[in-house]
Amino acid sequence: MIRPKISFVIPCYGSENTIEKVVADIFAVMAQRSYAFELILVNDASKDRVWNKIERLTAKHKNIMGISLAKNFGQHAALMAGYARVSGDIVISLDDDGQHPPAEIFALIDKLNEGYDVVFSAYAKKQHNIFRNIGSKLNDYMAEILIGKPQHIQIYSYYAVRRFIINEIVKYRGPYPYITGLLFRVTSNMANVTIGHQKRAAGNSGYSFPKLLELWLNGFTAFSIKPLRIASLIGLTLSGFSVFYIIYLVWEYFRDPQMVIGYTSIMAGIIFIGGITMSMLGLIGEYIGRIYISLNNAPQYVVKTILNK
Repeated sequence: MIRPKISFVIPCYGSENTIEKVVADIFAVMAQRSYAFELILVNDASKDRVWNKIERLTAKHKNIMGISLAKNFGQHAALMAGYARVSGDIVISLDDDGQHPPAEIFALIDKLNEGYDVVFSAYAKKQHNIFRNIGSKLNDYMAEILIGKPQHIQIYSYYAVRRFIINEIVKYRGPYPYITGLLFRVTSNMANVTIGHQKRAAGNSGYSFPKLLELWLNGFTAFSIKPLRIASLIGLTLSGFSVFYIIYLVWEYFRDPQMVIGYTSIMAGIIFIGGITMSMLGLIGEYIGRIYISLNNAPQYVVKTILNK
């Protein structure tokens, strides 16, 4: 039986103190079984010295490719840059901070070999802070509503994918890649496997609230028109309430012609409707802006340097 080749794609940002250990752990685990493998380390214009560490690793190991991007394009664009250069039959993505245990690599592969196209990790207990855990739950909930994620599937950035899936998603050339949306657009044959989750070895997460918000906007405006439909539904609902309110006011006028319409209620209604209107206009503007940027052929990523092509 010919074993498939495994490709690891790891986006790197702010991980000069962790990336060498992550790579060493992968080599140690892969030595347990006779799989050919490669590592693709993508430097997303990190401000620390992680690129120096990648240069050292590529000089030492010929099966490690180093890619440096010209600017910070974000984790998902960095993944796309790595995916475009994989040669393996199975592609595994994991983070650079050591929280995804390489010891569980074969748990993902064995589950994939049961016939699935994509296998995501799942965690009995996550070692994130409260903010990240809340963000993950919110992301899951929004993914169910907007891109049709099944409720039983949990989405994390440690997963294994078959090569034909990768071949399809790299065809996407838009400037706002969202890996989860691309995966769900290609297949629904997915599963989870429960593994451990380690504490972050060093540093802090690169995902601040603004970056998480940007990621959600990228995913849900690039792969779903449901936000626009929700906006339309809210508009129709408010219009329906206004009709009933007008009928109520007319009835009150004929019941008591001396009734004084309250200034407070009028102002509250104006402010509420105005806020909803501006929110919906902002949402429409977000879609239009992204269409404009896409038509201008904004790059998904720009590769500055490649080591061990």
